[in-house]
Amino acid sequence: MKLKCIITDDEPMARKGIRGYIEKTDFLSLIAECETAIELNSLLKKESVDVIFLDVEMPGLTGMEFLSSASNLPKIIIVSAYEHYALKGFEMDVFDYLLKPVSYERFLKSVNKLFDQKQKELNSVQTEYIFIKTDKKTKKIMIRDILFIESMENYVLIHTPNSKETVYCTLKMIAENLPSDLFFQPHRSFIANFEHVSAIEGNTIEIGKHKIPLSKNLKDDIYSKYITGNFIARSKKANN
Repeated sequence: MKLKCIITDDEPMARKGIRGYIEKTDFLSLIAECETAIELNSLLKKESVDVIFLDVEMPGLTGMEFLSSASNLPKIIIVSAYEHYALKGFEMDVFDYLLKPVSYERFLKSVNKLFDQKQKELNSVQTEYIFIKTDKKTKKIMIRDILFIESMENYVLIHTPNSKETVYCTLKMIAENLPSDLFFQPHRSFIANFEHVSAIEGNTIEIGKHKIPLSKNLKDDIYSKYITGNFIARSKKANN
């Protein structure tokens, strides 16, 4: 994976320095250089990139003014000689703030962190379906349709709203093919889909008309790690 970059700075020597750092970093690809934020704004109408290295004090439109007026921006790494803009930059959700002159060590630390974040985002993209072998057939099951999966010793039962599929594999094997932010294990014999959980009462989880057990030793961990975080986050996202 390569991260596509744009440098925006009115100083030629500053652009040259960042350009050299990008060229010696194998997972970065320089798409364009801009002398002004106005030029950058026009370029972003035509180009899709992963990160912008943005100066603050530029003629016509400053970096901060650009950030205030733009929307749906890629990651922003500010590169500035002025430290006092840092707080304002982070209030605008910039990814990082590099002070000129920037060493390659500091530059690399920033882009390595960005690469790791992008890699995690890429790995978390959910597959829409899985294929299973059942009744001498290979069937396609949409992940969103899976209610829960039940382990029955040497096979599992995949429950959907309209079917119950028998698959000869372990619960662990099938869990490895499911997105971890959507599915959780409330009991050693079950995997459940968050989207279909309608209620939790005591040590029981309700999924439609089904009730599956919630282990006492997993309950606190599930509430703190999954239920509170995911459902509040999803609720906020929906309200936005």
